[in-house]
Amino acid sequence: MRAIMLREPGPPENLELTEVPDPEPAPGEVLLDVAATAVNRADLLQRQGNYPPPPGASEILGLECSGTVAALGEDVTEWQLGDEVCALLAGGGYAEKVAVPAGQLLPLPTEVELHSAAGLPEVACTVWSNLVMHAGLSEGDVLLVHGGAGGIGTHAIQVAKALGATVAVTAGSAERLERCKQLGADITINYREQDFVEELKTATGGADVVFDNIGAKYLDRNIDVLRDSGHLVIIGMQGGMQGELNIGKLLRKRGTVSATALRSRSLESKAAIVADVRTHLWPLLDQGTVLPVIDQVLPLGNAAQAHRTLDEGGVFGKIVLTAK
Repeated sequence: MRAIMLREPGPPENLELTEVPDPEPAPGEVLLDVAATAVNRADLLQRQGNYPPPPGASEILGLECSGTVAALGEDVTEWQLGDEVCALLAGGGYAEKVAVPAGQLLPLPTEVELHSAAGLPEVACTVWSNLVMHAGLSEGDVLLVHGGAGGIGTHAIQVAKALGATVAVTAGSAERLERCKQLGADITINYREQDFVEELKTATGGADVVFDNIGAKYLDRNIDVLRDSGHLVIIGMQGGMQGELNIGKLLRKRGTVSATALRSRSLESKAAIVADVRTHLWPLLDQGTVLPVIDQVLPLGNAAQAHRTLDEGGVFGKIVLTAK
């Protein structure tokens, strides 16, 4: 099969389309003919040598894909040959075939075509597990999403609105904020020109949940913007890894800070998240209430171009790479 391989950690030019052996499904796994994969910021970190795959995972980049079931490993009974699905991966998506644990497959949503579905599993599982299963976001809550124009952000806006929350987002331009508003965002904040703490406190008194991909740079201000008993969920480190936490402020607000990652979870934990997503979030996709937001669709061989584009900023939603 063809796959994108990384010659050595470094710039996008180190990504090469080459021939590699086909994977074989182990017991409990399914082999997929990949239709498409999606580019995530974690892929950029792995390319740079800063985010190695978990032990036993494929060295090939790619944390999600869509495709067709091509073979079944032993003990797999839920899926059939020819099923159109999308899948959460620990790696291996930038390829024409991938083996994936059966518990990490999701059926193709009714209102989503196969290539677009490649941009769903990672964002859906990240958003649902963090905002709903972990932080308990519910109707009437105020959610602040940093990076509202990204893949995670565009999905979080739609899910939170479907749950009845008030959604505030930050982004770096009026155009991107307007597109967030079209997805359902109630409050839009230009982080280049406005202070998100002041803006949100004026509008709502603060946030019940803050969904943060920045990390250290925003740590103190995220605590400031929390309402009493609020929850800060950190899922990224674009603004650095080390910050100072004012425990006194956190105590006064009875606040909670958590940091989570999806890729390093056990197979059992991922399967539980996928099952909950299928039960509670997938009906919203089947109804068209929540949909993937795709900025660009490129051939698999253009992975380097996709990485450059995502690194430069300006992408709204996800970039998809088609294998077929």
